[in-house]
Amino acid sequence: MDALIGFGELSLGSRLKRISEFMMKETQTVYDYFNIDFDPYLFPVYKIISNKNGVTNTEICESIKLTQPAITQTINRLEKKGLIIAKADSLDKRKKKIYLSKNGERLLIDISPVWESIDAIIKEYTYLSSTSLIQHLNTLEKKLNEKSLSETIIKKAEMNIANRLQIINYENQYAKDFYELNIEWLKTYFYVEPYDEEVLSKPKTYIINKGGHIFFTKLDTTVVGTVALMPTNDTGVFELTKMAVSPNHRGHKIGQQLMQYCIDFAKEQGFKGLMLYSNTILENAIYIYRKYGFIEIPVEAESPYKRSNIKMELNFE
Repeated sequence: MDALIGFGELSLGSRLKRISEFMMKETQTVYDYFNIDFDPYLFPVYKIISNKNGVTNTEICESIKLTQPAITQTINRLEKKGLIIAKADSLDKRKKKIYLSKNGERLLIDISPVWESIDAIIKEYTYLSSTSLIQHLNTLEKKLNEKSLSETIIKKAEMNIANRLQIINYENQYAKDFYELNIEWLKTYFYVEPYDEEVLSKPKTYIINKGGHIFFTKLDTTVVGTVALMPTNDTGVFELTKMAVSPNHRGHKIGQQLMQYCIDFAKEQGFKGLMLYSNTILENAIYIYRKYGFIEIPVEAESPYKRSNIKMELNFE
């Protein structure tokens, strides 16, 4: 028997606190799943700032109806995370207005699709009929115990993200995205070799102009992944390379979507096959390559990548 339920209306404050803590914990689980570095307790203040083109501390207090010390503490935490900046008001230099920083704006792009899913699922969970608030809370908590809130939100968010993804061809405006996504990936897992720096900084010269192809995955207007097909000395065989996905969007099978797109594209173009270089420490990647039909072949002595210790191919003939 749940004691708080047995206490009826007398436990209203405790029940609301318990549900609040549960919701915060589940929301944090969702953020962690999507590699979003954010604390759900910061949401109200961060959302107010994101909705305004400059807002004062006092205006935030009036909007949220929380104490000044609580708001100040949250603002300090947001500032420490590098998500906001304070600037003197253009009309009254004694006042300071708070804005999202560049990092704060980038976070907003990443977190907004997740917020949409959280909002939709919470509406599903709370759309109930009852004759009293306590009865409503009884039904809500029962539903929360029967069906994982965080898992339901994650499934909804993944579906929303998948529906908003599109794969596009290379354009000069995306050269910076190609470079930054790959450099981040290399620095995370290995290191940047001179050959990497040369190719990544001049993708049109080393890939496009030589008959290669570069593809990008976009989530709405944001580039979140890329991959390239580079011609090799073996006519009709292209190297599948330079695949990278934004850290905040890993785990959505974007890499696998790019892989399948490259395979389908290669077949449509009549390529003989694809090959790739990798390293066995990337166990998950090797597993996925094998899943798509790539088989291991010997690595030549003069491999273009010092970090590679495995070479794989996929033949279409």
